[in-house]
Amino acid sequence: MKILGTTALAGALLAASFAFAPAPAMAGKADDTLNAAFALEPEALDTYKIAGREGLILARHIYDGLLYKDLDTGEIKPALAKAWRFVDPMTMEFDLREGVTFHNGAKFTADDVVYTLTTVLDPAYGTRFRIAIDWIDKVEKVSDFKVRIKMAKPFAGAVEMLADALPIYPAAYFKEVGSAGMAAKPVGTGPYKLTEMTPGIRYAFERFDGHYAGSPKGKPAIGKIVVRTIPELNTQFAELMAGKLDWTWRIPPDQAARLASRVQIVNGPIMRISYIGMTVTGKGKDYPTKNLKVRQAINHAVNREAIVKAFAGGASQVLNSACNPKQFGCAQDVTKYAYDPAKAKALLAEAGFANGVDIEMVFAAMPRPVAEAIASDLGKVGIRVTLNEQQYAAGVQKWRAGELPAFFTNWGSYGTGDVAFIISNFFGGGADDLVQDKEVMELVNAADTSQDRALREANYAKALKKIADQAYWLPMYDFNINYGLSKDLTFKPHPDEFARWWLSSWK
Repeated sequence: MKILGTTALAGALLAASFAFAPAPAMAGKADDTLNAAFALEPEALDTYKIAGREGLILARHIYDGLLYKDLDTGEIKPALAKAWRFVDPMTMEFDLREGVTFHNGAKFTADDVVYTLTTVLDPAYGTRFRIAIDWIDKVEKVSDFKVRIKMAKPFAGAVEMLADALPIYPAAYFKEVGSAGMAAKPVGTGPYKLTEMTPGIRYAFERFDGHYAGSPKGKPAIGKIVVRTIPELNTQFAELMAGKLDWTWRIPPDQAARLASRVQIVNGPIMRISYIGMTVTGKGKDYPTKNLKVRQAINHAVNREAIVKAFAGGASQVLNSACNPKQFGCAQDVTKYAYDPAKAKALLAEAGFANGVDIEMVFAAMPRPVAEAIASDLGKVGIRVTLNEQQYAAGVQKWRAGELPAFFTNWGSYGTGDVAFIISNFFGGGADDLVQDKEVMELVNAADTSQDRALREANYAKALKKIADQAYWLPMYDFNINYGLSKDLTFKPHPDEFARWWLSSWK
């Protein structure tokens, strides 16, 4: 999954810069080079260690998974596995594709699947999000082109997670270079190979002519890609209008409107939502957010409609459930907290804070003006907020340590349209769950471990209703993205925030 935020690269990699081949010239359609820009630096390209969408987008052009999800149809398609099946409720078997070659010339076999997944399962490896792999018990080689995955627990999201989110690395190379080596010089089977990288700054790709026939990603139409980090949006816009840039994203609504007459502006909704999480357990600390009436007061105090209108753009909407309505299981029949400052004040008084209360709210990977608007609304009812902006990784660390009463950030659910990838993470009893509501945990667990969609939906609905009743979260709004494109480029956005440049073409 992935978070909007600037992330640090490993120290050794920051200093590293390498070149496999001369950098492509940057001339767009004329030179068959798609020039793209991110405002944030991509993280190091070991997919299992990163969360930022920028790095994950690049990684999906380099690596392939066993399966692939066609978001246009919702169909799970074969990728490195040409077929798969459940041998029993806890065992998945995969027939692997023969004739697949990694970018370094190594031949893909079962050994690559076993070594990759076994390695990242080891807690010592430091896989960023355990929810992505903790449903796997072990991976077994049946033959050179057949493997079995033994599940540690029933997990309804297993197939979704195998669909490109768990890439397969070349075993021999991975053994030799480890995570740092994979990040420094990535080798996959994907449709593009990395030819040049200055970490965090510039990445050059060439179409991999050895990409396997029958790949669901298809053969890319564009030969070369150059991705740069350009922090200043105005610089991006100037290059876009000057024809030096073909693709950029996350353009603020007001800027998108101004650019629309000069370049292509394409808008697309995404799975990501923003929210304020409130600590209930506190891990020994007596936070005001332990009090239900304080949490309800916070929910009533923030004018989310006004914030969405001012900052998020017209395609975003205020949320009530702790999930994205586009996701399976995101029930909407929950308690709704209308903007009502008078009621918020009354609830605060009932909670014993008639003279107001002080809380700290860390915000990460969210614009400061939005955090300031929330703090201003809360201040009007007597909730005096100390805002503390942090990088996402630092904020999460403090959250998990129980050192924050409130955390304002966002979550992308790995771009997956199933609530298992959001409420299970925050209310399923794991490291991010500072509520630890046993009833909610049991409901979430029952839904996560069932293959019965009706039963899953019913249990998620009950869990979401209690989450809203208890005001454990203040769900804020969902996101949409404005993409800025050259008029020569054909690009289709998808709600999982993964730019699929392998599907792009020139007009």
